[in-house]
Amino acid sequence: MENLIYRTENYVGYLTLNRWDKYNAFDLKLIDEFEQFWQERRYDESVRVIILDGGEAKGFCAGLDMEGLGPKLFEADPTTAYNGQARMGRILLAMRQAPQPIICCIHGAASGIGFSLAMASDLRIMAEKSRCNAAYINIGLGGADMGSSYFLPRLIGSGRANEFLLTGNWMSAKEAMDLGFASRLVPKDKIMEVAQELANIMVGKTPLALRMTKEAINVNIDCGGLEAALNMEDRNQMMVMYSLKLADS
Repeated sequence: MENLIYRTENYVGYLTLNRWDKYNAFDLKLIDEFEQFWQERRYDESVRVIILDGGEAKGFCAGLDMEGLGPKLFEADPTTAYNGQARMGRILLAMRQAPQPIICCIHGAASGIGFSLAMASDLRIMAEKSRCNAAYINIGLGGADMGSSYFLPRLIGSGRANEFLLTGNWMSAKEAMDLGFASRLVPKDKIMEVAQELANIMVGKTPLALRMTKEAINVNIDCGGLEAALNMEDRNQMMVMYSLKLADS
């Protein structure tokens, strides 16, 4: 991979965006590599948690590469443009379908699809002075893009989510903490250390239990009510307990 760096250690996968000279903006090559990466993680039992970060770039991710890929999409025929749009969106679905919890480390700016990568992750750790925005509406498109209209209202409530999606305004790191978007706000030089601490805690849990917890959270965000949520939790707990009994026998 040219635009991604990946390594594993002690059941933790470390995924780094590596288009640092382009602020980690997504072009076709990065889309190809990112898509392939999540396909390979779907059944990867050797990794239990993934930490996603922006590496040496000035910010986490500037969104779509508007110098290269952006003009091609705007100039393409409707079918080609739609296919490109759908493909990028399905990357976020692949992140949610990955069995591994994803910890996103955000420094500098997370804009457009960079913001959506953060939203599609399970935990968000933000460096001081970092910020996020749904930049889609600022380039003439709708503010509901790359899963933003699904994720953001569920993360911070529709009141403030509507404001960010309709204006394209920046969400500061402090606002992200106050709104519950981020779980930690730390100095930039501590961000990976905190991510590793959280990852190590999760790695210490029963592997199937960790996976089933992410699955239950995904399903119960949209479930029909408390009874449906309880049914999912009951099913998962029985599966985990039974697997532990088998392991002990």
